[in-house]
Amino acid sequence: MDSTQMRDLIAMLLSTVLGTIIGWERQMGRKPAGLRTHVLVCLGSTMFVLMAPHAMRSFGMSQFDPTRIVHGVITGVGFLGAGSIMRQEGYVAGLTTAASIWIVAAIGTAVGVHAYMLAIVGTVLTLIVLEWYRWIERWLSPHSENAGDH
Repeated sequence: MDSTQMRDLIAMLLSTVLGTIIGWERQMGRKPAGLRTHVLVCLGSTMFVLMAPHAMRSFGMSQFDPTRIVHGVITGVGFLGAGSIMRQEGYVAGLTTAASIWIVAAIGTAVGVHAYMLAIVGTVLTLIVLEWYRWIERWLSPHSENAGDH
C-alpha cells in the first residue's frame, strides 16, 4: 500500500468514526435520520473529495478545481436534508435533522481534504450544539412543548 492509499484509508476510517459519533447522538434521540444516514453522508462526502485527484490522474488532466467537488457535495446534501423537513399545520419539524446531515457532509469534506483537526473540532462542536443546546432551549422556553427539533 503506497502513501496515497494509506492517506485515503485513514481519511475514510476517520470519516466513518466522526459520522458514527454524530449519527449515534441522532439515533439515541430517535430522529428521522440516524446512525447509518449520518455515517453514509460523512463517508460519501469524504470519498467524493478523495476521488477527485484519482479521477484527475486517470483521465490525464493536469489541472482540476477541487472546490467543484465541494460545491457538488453541498448542493447534493442540501437536497437530501430538505427531504427530512416536514411542515404540518404551521409547525415545521426536521430542521435540526437537516442541519445535522449538512454538518456531517461538511465534516466528511474536511476529512477528504485532510483537514483532520477541523473535522474533529467540527464534530465536537456539533455534539455540543445537539446535546447541550437542547438543555438551553428547554431552559429558555420552559412552557413550550416544541422546543428543539422533532
